[in-house]
Amino acid sequence: MSDFKDFIGSEKGPQCPRVYILALTDTLNVISGKWKLPIIAALLRGVNRFKDLLDSTEKITPRMLSKELKELEINSIVERKVYNQTPVLIEYRLTNSGKDIANVIDSMIDWGMIHRTQVITKTDAGEGS
Repeated sequence: MSDFKDFIGSEKGPQCPRVYILALTDTLNVISGKWKLPIIAALLRGVNRFKDLLDSTEKITPRMLSKELKELEINSIVERKVYNQTPVLIEYRLTNSGKDIANVIDSMIDWGMIHRTQVITKTDAGEGS
């Protein structure tokens, strides 16, 4: 595990390893965009059919859902299983790597809640702008 905090500090402190920057970039590339996190969250809740994902991800178009699922599949976050039946049944599920994103999402939620509270408190106190 990394400890990014070791690289924060004085200007003369150690440089952040390139591998950390690459890892952060990879993470952001996989989860960036308006729809990826809601799709991953739906899959974490067990929603796995295209129509159900469409219904659980408000305002996403079928075309955009298809595009986002394909990108998540390319990045090995989601796997697609096609059942050869009539009508064809397609299910999506998170890979192990995709399930591990739950920890990242939890950390982002924790940080976001603290940050939002600080911003609101600062704004309410008239310190903003």
